[in-house]
Amino acid sequence: MTIEEAQARVDAWIKEYGVRYFNEMTNLAVLMEEVGEVARIMARRYGEQSEKESDKGKRLDDELADVLFVLMCIANQTGIDLTQALEKNLEKKTLRDANRHKQNPKL
Repeated sequence: MTIEEAQARVDAWIKEYGVRYFNEMTNLAVLMEEVGEVARIMARRYGEQSEKESDKGKRLDDELADVLFVLMCIANQTGIDLTQALEKNLEKKTLRDANRHKQNPKL
């Protein structure tokens, strides 16, 4: 599925099952909540924190998909084509960082 197709599927899901989009600020709060859930898994499963028994059933792929879903909701409701945005962003990074990382002795 392309990013464009994914944005369209999210939009169709919202219209069929979600009734309507939450407002932009609510979706920002939901996005932060979902990112926090990713952070919790990363810190406890891949970082130095102990993983609680209640965390063991949490799936990183599912939590990342939640982040992507809400991100696409925000993009849809603000009129952002994420394919174009990502292409422009990669172009910006390529121009800015063409040699930056290659010359970093820490890498």
